Amino acid sequence: MPQEPAPTRERLIAAMTDALQRRGLHGVGLAELLQVAQAPKGVLYHHFPGGKTELAVAAIDAVVAHIDASLQRLQQRPGTALDALRQWLTQAGQHLQRSGFERGCPLATVALESTPQDEAIRAAVARGFALLRERLAQVLVQAGVNAARAPGLAALVVSAYEGALMQARVAGDTQALRATVETLLAVVAQDIESPKP
Repeated sequence: MPQEPAPTRERLIAAMTDALQRRGLHGVGLAELLQVAQAPKGVLYHHFPGGKTELAVAAIDAVVAHIDASLQRLQQRPGTALDALRQWLTQAGQHLQRSGFERGCPLATVALESTPQDEAIRAAVARGFALLRERLAQVLVQAGVNAARAPGLAALVVSAYEGALMQARVAGDTQALRATVETLLAVVAQDIESPKP
């Protein structure tokens, strides 16, 4: 039995997500997005009256929801929270490598190219990073990190992770990413063994 095509709105979000990962917000035009989504122009404005910007915000929100859901699933698996953190950090590198170093994190890509005029885009990316820091802080507390220290450590993890992903993408090699992951996990483990007040 043939598989039903995804609804138009989801196809548009998927096309924008792919574009954000590969080329960023300004690297793709509406005509290309519509072609990839197999959607007429009028349908875009039916679902996203704000056009490309509103579609990009929806794609960013969808990416963040996906990342958050994957972190929640990892938290619920058997093993330690530290194992969950290791798995989450290494999955991104594996995904990047499988894509031929073409698909980076869309949050970082959009953040780097946004301007002060891109208020809705910047707000969506800021919300996304804040949610990831909050979820990671929960994972760290679950791992045994002091609750007062966890938000700062979560911010360090996100910052190092995003920077390492960018380095891996431009180098076409995951060596810096792997070294960053191991160092981050060592820092977290040290915090678990010697919790700071």
